[in-house]
Amino acid sequence: MRIISGDYKGQKIIFPKNLPVRPTTDIAKESIFNILSNKYDFNNISILDLFTGSGNISYEFYSRGVKDVLAVDNSLKCINFVKKESKRLGMNISVIKTDVFKFFKNKVKVDVIFADPPYSMDIKKLNLIIELVLNNQLLNDNGTFILEHYKKIDFSEHKSLKETRTYGDSSFSFFE
Repeated sequence: MRIISGDYKGQKIIFPKNLPVRPTTDIAKESIFNILSNKYDFNNISILDLFTGSGNISYEFYSRGVKDVLAVDNSLKCINFVKKESKRLGMNISVIKTDVFKFFKNKVKVDVIFADPPYSMDIKKLNLIIELVLNNQLLNDNGTFILEHYKKIDFSEHKSLKETRTYGDSSFSFFE
C-alpha cells in the first residue's frame, strides 16, 4: 500500500499480515479523491475515517492537506498500527479505539465521513450506519458521507444517495 498523492506521495505503508484489514485499492482511492477534490479545498476541511483499519484513507487525506483527521476503529491492533505509522510519517492524525456504533453518540461535526465496514456486515447494519451519520447531523453543511461496501449491495433507492462508483468488488456510495 502506498500514499498516491500529496506531500507524502510515494510513502509505502507496510502493515502486518495479522492486521484484520482490506485496504482500498489505489485505483479506487484515486477516483474517490478526484471526486472530492472537485468539491472541497482539502486544506480547509475535517475528516472522520470510520472503520479505519490500516489508516489508508486517513493517510491519504492528511497527505493532501487535511490536518483535521479523526480515525476510529474497534481493533486495538489497527489503532496501534495507525498511531505508529502516523508518528513515523510525521502526521498528526487523531485516533480513537471504540466501537463505531458507540462513537455515533459523540457530537463530532466534519465535512467528510468515510466508512469502510467489514464486507461481512449485514445490510441492516449498513443502513443503520447511513441513518446514524445523516440523522445525527455529523456532517457540516455541504458535507459528504462515503460508504465503501461490497458491490452487490444496492443503495440506489436511498433518498440521500448522490452516486455510486464500483471498482472491482468494491462500491463507494456517496450520500449528502
